[in-house]
Amino acid sequence: MLYLSQLLGAPVLDQHNVRVGKIIDLLAQASQVGQGTPTSPTALLVEVEDDQQKRVPMTDIIRSEGTWHLRYPIERFAFVQSNLLNEDEFRLAQEILDKQIIDLEHKKMVRVNDLCFSDAWQILGVDKSSLGLVRRLAPSWLANAINQPTSSTLVPWEKVELMQAAPYEEENKDKVPTSPLATPPTSRTLSGHLSELHPADIASIVHQVTVEQGARLIERLDNEMAADTMEEIDTERQAQILENLPDERATGILHAMGPDEVADLLGQLPEERQQELLRQLNPEDSEEVQDLLEYEANTAGGLMTTDYIVLNQTRTAQDALTAIRAEIIDNDVRIAYVYCVNDEDADEYYPLGVISIWDLLVAQPTQTLQDIMETNLIKVLPDADPRAVVETLAKYNLLALPVVNENGILEGVVTIDDALDTLLPEDRRRKPKRMY
Repeated sequence: MLYLSQLLGAPVLDQHNVRVGKIIDLLAQASQVGQGTPTSPTALLVEVEDDQQKRVPMTDIIRSEGTWHLRYPIERFAFVQSNLLNEDEFRLAQEILDKQIIDLEHKKMVRVNDLCFSDAWQILGVDKSSLGLVRRLAPSWLANAINQPTSSTLVPWEKVELMQAAPYEEENKDKVPTSPLATPPTSRTLSGHLSELHPADIASIVHQVTVEQGARLIERLDNEMAADTMEEIDTERQAQILENLPDERATGILHAMGPDEVADLLGQLPEERQQELLRQLNPEDSEEVQDLLEYEANTAGGLMTTDYIVLNQTRTAQDALTAIRAEIIDNDVRIAYVYCVNDEDADEYYPLGVISIWDLLVAQPTQTLQDIMETNLIKVLPDADPRAVVETLAKYNLLALPVVNENGILEGVVTIDDALDTLLPEDRRRKPKRMY
C-alpha cells in the first residue's frame, strides 16, 4: 500500500543509479473518475535541473525497494510547461491534496490529508485522518510505520466527489494559452455522483462550503435537481449563489423552482437585480412571482404558493386523477388536495370544496367530485399571521391550507412545510424577511 505523501520528493535515478530529479506530483486522467472504472496515475511529474519538469509515464519507471529508476535516459522524456497539461489530465497533489472533497457516503465535506494507492497503482481512497497529516510531516522511518488506514479514516475513491477548480482557472485566468496543452478546460467535473444524493443532502453540503464553491456545485446539476436543491437552501444563501451563476443558468433554475420559492429568493435581491431576472422569466411565471412579491413576507400571502390544482366539480374521479397526473408530468405540481370549482378555465377561482388525493384514489372511477368533496372548506385570509396558519393546519390535521381574499377568490395555498418553517428560530429558517 502506497501513499502520495511517500512519493512526493522521492529521488528519481537513471540506469546508472545517478540522481536526475525528484517526484513532485502524479498525473491522472479526469475522464477516468466517476466512470465505473478504477483510477490510476498515468505519469509522474519529475523535477529536473533548473526547476524544469518532465512527464514520465508510469510504464517507464521502476520501483525497487523504495527507490525509483528510469528505464531510459532522462533526455528522452518531454519537458512540461508548468501548469499546462493535457485538458483531460490533472495533478493529484496540486488539485486534491489539502483540498476539500465531498464524502458522498457520509454526505459532508472532508479535508484530503493523503491519497492511498494499491500495489497496482489504483487509487483506493482519500485519507482524511490526522494520521494522514502526521505521515506527511513525520520522518520517513516513522511515516512508513503509519501505513494502515481504517474504514473510518479512508474514504473510498468511488465515494469521493472532487470540487476544486482547475489550476488553470485559478492561476492562469489572465494568461493566453501558447500551446495545445494550454487549452483551458471547459468543465472539470471529475465525478458524476453528486446528483445521486437527495437535494436536502446536497443543500447541507452547500452550507458547509463558500458561496463560490456552492455555486459551482449547483452549476453541476441539471435545472430540475438544481431547483430542488436550491429550495432546500436558506433564502439568503440562495441569493448569494444566484449572484455567482451566469444569468442564463440562473434563469433556467428559477424557471424550475416553485413560484413561492422564486418570490422569496428574488425578495432577497436588490430591486434592480430582481427586475432584471423577472424580465428573463417567461411572462406567465414572471406575473405569478410578481403577484406573490406584493404580499408581506410574514403573512399567509407571503408563505403561499400558486402551484395548486383546481378542477370542475362535475369531473369524475377518473378524470381528476388523469388531470393530476398530467400536472405532475408537465408542470411538476405535487399537491395533497384538489380544489373544486364551477369553471376551471376562469381567470379567478371560487373554491366550492376540496378533495384529498387519498379520497380520489379510493373513489369509484365514475363518481363526480361534487359527490365526494368536502364542502366545509377550511381557509385563511392573505394577511393571516403565520402562527395562526400553523395552528389551523394542526387543528384540522391538514397538509395544505387555501388562501382566499375577502371576496372568496382563491389566491394560493400554504403547504405545511413552508408553514412549519416559521416556527424555527430565525437563524435556521429557509425563508428570512425579504428586502422588498
